[in-house]
Order: sequence, then structure tokens, then C-alpha cells
Amino acid sequence: MHSEKEIEMKYKHLTILLLFLYWLCVFMMEKPLFMLYNHTSYEHYGLTDWCQTMWHGLPLDLSMAGYLTALPALLLGVHIWLKHRIVDWLIDIILIISALMVSLSFVSNTVLYEYWRFPLDSTPLFYLLSSPKDAFASVSNVYAAVGVLAVVSLTWLISYGAISIMRRHRREPVASATVCRRSLYTLSLLPVYALLFLAIRGGVTVSSMNTGQVYFSTETSLNHAAVNPLFSIMESLAHESDFDSQYRFMDAPEASRLFAQLSYTHSDSTEILINNRRPDIYLIVLESFSSMLMPSLGGQADVAVHLDRIAAEGVLFTHFYANSFRTDRGLVSILSGYPAQPTMSLMKYPRKTTHLPSIAGSLRSVGYDLRYYYGGDANFTNMRSYLINQGFEHIVSDVDFPLSERLSKWGVHDEHLFNRVWSDLSKESHVHPLLHVIQTSSSHEPFDVPYHRLADERLNAFAYTDSCVGRFVDHLKNSALWSNALVILVPDHLGAYPRDISNLVTERYQIPLILTGGAIDRPRRVETIGSQHDIAATLLGQMGIDHQEFTFSKDMMDPHAPHFAFFTVPDAFGMVSEENELIYDNKSQRTVVDRGRQKSYNLLRGQAYLQTLYDDISER
Repeated sequence: MHSEKEIEMKYKHLTILLLFLYWLCVFMMEKPLFMLYNHTSYEHYGLTDWCQTMWHGLPLDLSMAGYLTALPALLLGVHIWLKHRIVDWLIDIILIISALMVSLSFVSNTVLYEYWRFPLDSTPLFYLLSSPKDAFASVSNVYAAVGVLAVVSLTWLISYGAISIMRRHRREPVASATVCRRSLYTLSLLPVYALLFLAIRGGVTVSSMNTGQVYFSTETSLNHAAVNPLFSIMESLAHESDFDSQYRFMDAPEASRLFAQLSYTHSDSTEILINNRRPDIYLIVLESFSSMLMPSLGGQADVAVHLDRIAAEGVLFTHFYANSFRTDRGLVSILSGYPAQPTMSLMKYPRKTTHLPSIAGSLRSVGYDLRYYYGGDANFTNMRSYLINQGFEHIVSDVDFPLSERLSKWGVHDEHLFNRVWSDLSKESHVHPLLHVIQTSSSHEPFDVPYHRLADERLNAFAYTDSCVGRFVDHLKNSALWSNALVILVPDHLGAYPRDISNLVTERYQIPLILTGGAIDRPRRVETIGSQHDIAATLLGQMGIDHQEFTFSKDMMDPHAPHFAFFTVPDAFGMVSEENELIYDNKSQRTVVDRGRQKSYNLLRGQAYLQTLYDDISER
């Protein structure tokens, strides 16, 4: 017969196996629940697709189950030598924390997918840590409360099951085992630990486990459902800083050769659009606006009617693209002429943004006064540190407005923001030329604006911000400031309209760029292809200011410069030129959009561009 010690040892082996299988079942069940919640994205798929999603997601689920089992399994080994309640307590605490991480990642991934259309990574954590209030500003209090309740309930349910399994090992021995026997018991656990390591790593090959291994379909949404969200966020956090090892598509000389064809840091034959080389500049960053809101660009009628009017009176760039999908990425692209990255936000790294070039710095060097106006929290996403690093010493944000005006979840509504700008302009004398950057926020979820012209709440919020912009431009036009004014209107990214637009279509990134003001020589439409990080070189080129430090920015009005748009989204990049529109999914390592007269023309060019971008980030 087996001794009670041997029976207890078998319980330890069985407990580890059961805990591993338990975590695996939890992760497998996440997938159909995720797809059911986001049913509008998955209702057209059949049972076979749902089953394939669960099957192909197994490698990440096995790996994550191994991670969550490993530490309790090691503590069971400690339990052989130390029969003390503190070991049991540690195991319970670890299981509760594990259950909390699983619940948070699952609920966050499930809810956010409707808005972001990519699997969970470290981005929400960055937003939450920089400003919890703003991180939750997009959702209602009821929605947030339901989310918290879901996390708490799931954490209790999952931890209860895991703790119940682990209690199997708590059998007190009849007599103390010898040191030799305990050593043998410990050694018998080594094969179990080895198997957990193999599950975590995904086998014995050179390649370790990564989210790209579960991509199996040409349908991107199915691949996203197969991804384990907790693994995805851990992978994102682990690779945030090793910039020079990411996106290695080719050897360095080849990347340099291709990048040389894509960069142009001069303005040799720029076509001049302005009649004054030192205008007062009002750069208005429009939250989430899209070309699809402007009738003149073939978009929704009766929404951005003021932008349409302003564009007709100024210069409209009709083939212009956002660099990314979030404000923090868009601001760096606009203000520093620096392309956005697929899986990280450079604004998170103040020591690197210190070394970025900036429009503000270039203009300050020629005598400009700098001001930044934002109705929200300037600390959100490290924005304040970035702005100060760029040279902005005067930053107006939500705390600079009276409490009676802070009626929006994001701070103050856009009408109060523009009123503050106009009030400051009216009060102060201007000895030096101005750069005023004005960042709007009202056209962001949850769209609670003091305006009721359109029935659709999204379109109504855009119409509200459009009316605020139109009123501000009209104030300028009717003042003495207009003759020397250059107003630049550009969205930070395309946001909430059209609803449910895919991240992997080029239309997702099309936005307007409008220049107006008394400093504009004449109205016109510019068909040149460009993107947000080209604003820096284009503006400085118009003003005759050197922009060679803006390595990635091109003067759109210089015919000698290469004209293309580049954009990124987790985890893909796109490049659009006259020859080719292309989007490449880095996870599945396949091209998902490839249109134009020269198919795949931008594949190697885009890969070289992205690789060089990460080399540059590593060196800053």
C-alpha cells in the first residue's frame, strides 16, 4: 500500500495539473464570451469559425496557464519542506491576484474592442496611470460601475475555483518524512516544472511564444478573438523599451538605402502659399475629426459645415492622413514631425521627447511667443512633460478655468476653450509673432455637448465643435489680427465616425488639413499625398526656416520631396503613395490591403521606414 506521504505527493502532482487545466479552461471560455459581447463583429461567422478561434488560440492560453500555475507550483514544492500556514496564505493571495489580472484583462479587452479594434496592450494602462479621471471620461458612470462589478464578480468566481483546487494539497502527514524522502519528492516535481516551462515558452524551438502565433485567418477580427488578452498586455509591457530589437525586417544597409529614398529634409523649390513669412499661427487640433464629415470631401452632409466654408476660402489638402488612432500619438506627429509607432506612445518617455525636434522650438528660435490651450487635463498621457520639452512655457488647461465651466467629463466644453483664447488675444498686446496651439475635446466620447442640432449624438458633437471653430475663425476675420493670421486646422486622428470602421482600411486614416487666414495668398486645393508628420517641414518651408533636424518630415509643397503617407495602428503599418495603397499586419506577417497600379510597391519601403523609426527612437 502507498504511505500517506506518497498519497500526499500524488495530490501535489494532481493539484498542479488540475490548476493548469483550470486556467486553460478559463482562457478558452473567454473567447466565445468575447465574441458574444462583440456580436456585431462576429455574428456573420459560423460555428466552425468560433471553434477554430478557440483552437488556434490554444498556444497563448497554454502559455498563460503555465505562467499562472508556475508560482503556486513552486510554493507546493516549498510546502514539502515548510509545513506552515503562511505558505497556504501566499498561495491564496497569488491566486486572487491572478484572478484579478485575468478578470481585468478580459473585461477591458472585451469592452474596449468595440472602440479600438485591436487586442488589449499596455496602452490602457498608460492612460489609466497618467490620469484615471480622463481614462474613464469616455464612458458613463453606470457603464463604469457595471464594468467594475463585472471585474469584482469574475475575480471572486475565478479565485474561488482556483483556491478550491489548491486545497487538495493541504493534507497533514501522520509522521514527519526524512530529509532524503523530501528531497526525492522535490525531485519528482522537476518534470512537472519542466512541462510548465515548455508550456510557457511554447516548445523547444528558438522562437519563444508571441501573439502572432495564434493568427490563423485572413479575417482580422477572428485573429483578434484568438489572442489571450493577459498574454498580450504582458508581451506589450515586456517589449516597450527594447526599441532597436523590434521590427527587424531587413539588414541595416538595405533599410538605410530604402529610407534614403523616403526622406527629404530641404525645401529647394517650395511653392509658397503664404504672403507673410512671419504670420501669427493658430494651430487648431480637432479631436477625432474625419474627412468623412466634410461634404466637400465626399463625406456626411450638414455636419462640418463651417470647416467646409473655411476650406473653400483657404487651402485644403485633399489627400492627407493621420499617423495613428490616439491623441498622444497624433500630437507628437503634428508638433514634432515624428511618425507614430504601432505598439507604444513616445509621449510616455520624457527623456526621449526631450530630444525630439519641434515646431515650437524652431519658431521660438526666431522670436515667436508660444502658448498651448487645452480644455482637459494636460497631465493625461504625460502631455505636460512633452509640451514643456517642446518649449511651451504657457500651458492653459482645465484647472485654469472656473469650476462653473468644467461641465464636461474631459474638462471644459470647446466654446469655453475658444472664449478663453479670444479673451487672451483681446487683452494682450503682441510685440512678437504668436504660435497658439488649441486642442479641442468635445467631439470625444461620451459626446455630452451643450448643443442639439443633430439627432445622432456623435454627429451632433462634431457639429458642435465645428460651430465653435467657425465662431472663432469669424472673430479673427472681423478683427485686426486677421491680416497676419495663419490658421491651421488638423484632426489628431479619425475617431468615432464612421462608427465601427476597421483599423485595417486606408480610409480609417484620411483626415482634412486646412490652412486659412489673411496670410494665405489665395484659396486652392492641394492634391499632394501627405500625413501629420509632414506638417512641420511644410510649415517651416513656407516660412523659410531650416527643418533638417526633422528627419521624417517632408515639405508637401516641394515637388522634389517624395510624397507619401505613413500611419500605424497596433500592430500594423500603412503606406499610401500614388503607386500603391498598402497596409501590413505585423502580427500575421501578411499584407491586408494592397491596391494601386504597382501592387506591393510600398511593402519594403514601409518596412524600412518602420525599422528606421525604431532605430531612431533607440538612439534618442
